[in-house]
Amino acid sequence: MAEEDAGHEAEHEHVRVAVIGSGFGGLGAAVRLRREGVTDFVVLERAGSVGGTWRDNSYPGCACDVPSHLYSFSFAPNPDWPRAFSGQEHIRAYLEHVTDLFGLRPHLRLNSEVKKMTWDGSRLAWVIETSSGTLLADLVVSATGPLSDPKVPDVPGLDTFPGKVFHSARWDHDYDLRGKRVAMVGTGASAIQIVPAIQPDVSRLTLFQRTPPWVMPRVDRAIGDAERAVHRALPFTTRLRRGLLWGMRELQVQAFTKHPGELGAVEALAKRNMHRAVKDPALRAKLTPDYRIGCKRILLSSAYYPALTRPNVDVVASGLSEVRGSTVVGADGSTAEVDAIVFGTGFHVTDMPIADRVVGADGRTLAEAWADSGMRALRGASAAGFPNWMTIIGPNTGLGNSSMILMIESQLSYMADYVRQLGVLGGRVALDARPAAVDAWNDRVQQRMLRTVWNTGGCSSWYLDANGRNTTIWPGTTSEFRRATRRVDLAEYEVLRSPGSTSASTSSSTSDSTSTSDSTSTSDSIGDINSTVEVDA
Repeated sequence: MAEEDAGHEAEHEHVRVAVIGSGFGGLGAAVRLRREGVTDFVVLERAGSVGGTWRDNSYPGCACDVPSHLYSFSFAPNPDWPRAFSGQEHIRAYLEHVTDLFGLRPHLRLNSEVKKMTWDGSRLAWVIETSSGTLLADLVVSATGPLSDPKVPDVPGLDTFPGKVFHSARWDHDYDLRGKRVAMVGTGASAIQIVPAIQPDVSRLTLFQRTPPWVMPRVDRAIGDAERAVHRALPFTTRLRRGLLWGMRELQVQAFTKHPGELGAVEALAKRNMHRAVKDPALRAKLTPDYRIGCKRILLSSAYYPALTRPNVDVVASGLSEVRGSTVVGADGSTAEVDAIVFGTGFHVTDMPIADRVVGADGRTLAEAWADSGMRALRGASAAGFPNWMTIIGPNTGLGNSSMILMIESQLSYMADYVRQLGVLGGRVALDARPAAVDAWNDRVQQRMLRTVWNTGGCSSWYLDANGRNTTIWPGTTSEFRRATRRVDLAEYEVLRSPGSTSASTSSSTSDSTSTSDSTSTSDSIGDINSTVEVDA
């Protein structure tokens, strides 16, 4: 039997770690692995280049709504950001730079879409089937991200539309919108950037708004040569700038998580922002949300409201309900003739497509394991029944007011300690999150979620799954999450060994394992922490 296993294993490449995806999470994982001395890893990417969502989203006006100096790795500061809020092309160039700076290209497997990942308990390894072949990995780090697979609603008659149809994340740059009648479906973060970018060029723009967003001004500006020169000459100024940006957002968290009523003042500012640009009372009524600001992500734009007041723009205060030939029909019965339909309708966030491709120890897919309970993972990383499988930007690791790079770097620290613990245990070994530990973590997160604005603000957002559970957002500060993911607590895992495996250290009882961990209990580690302000670096 051992000879058969060895022969089968020899058929495929076997790596220590397989990273899935090459966006911020995947590239960050690759850098951290190299810094930990791990070089036997590959980065599997379905596309032909790195960049993740910043490669896929290249629509007109695409930019980040987090300041550039905070939306970048602490270990790879960029003194040359051209703007306070840089555009997609600059963020993608930054990720290409990180790839070269840390020598990641030899590890890249481009055009290698993961079709299926199956846990092989006899070998304690993952069998990964990709579009370019099959390989084995001792550990899988899934960094596919929540904004990777576009969601297009099932609109009756859409398949018979004679014009052009595409999603904002799959922009067709070969199709010229100039002079066309365009329907924009959705009013999320992408749509409020697209609308002012294309409005001057199209003959008519019909915006289907199911729910109006709260929009604040985007205080963007160019960063001059002198300012960038200072950052290059004095690197501490870049760190200081990042720290100030981080600290301001950290101080805002309690309003979102504990005292949503305090957001009323911000709401008043958002209304004044709208009133300055929109003078028509009827249009203002359409654009005024009926839920607490912050319940959905607060959007930033200084051009969105002015664009909606232009004579070639119509706002339909309802969703798109039907397509009849070249006629689009709103839920309110309004109609418009259009040449193109652009969907800005978001992504599969709470039903990640990758979950259908991961088969765990009991033969169930991750999607099946989460079908009843919703997405849940220990410290946002490990799902019970899926040994040596970790996710970056996993369940309840999203943010509503700050930079996701902060959360990614915390999860990278957890991943690094996970790798260290496997090394300490020695031999062919795997860690499987204990169901009780996953439940304890998830129950505490959901308990804290009850009073947050995301659950009490009166909106229906993409943060919530089909059953109304918030499986997306982290209900605390980034400092709290950083503390909770600083170390792996082996007491929260079952240690799995292949038959006959030996190691220099024993398969120590999990009751003693806290000597190598943070020794912080699940409940305490996400409780109310009186964190001191510190730069997440």
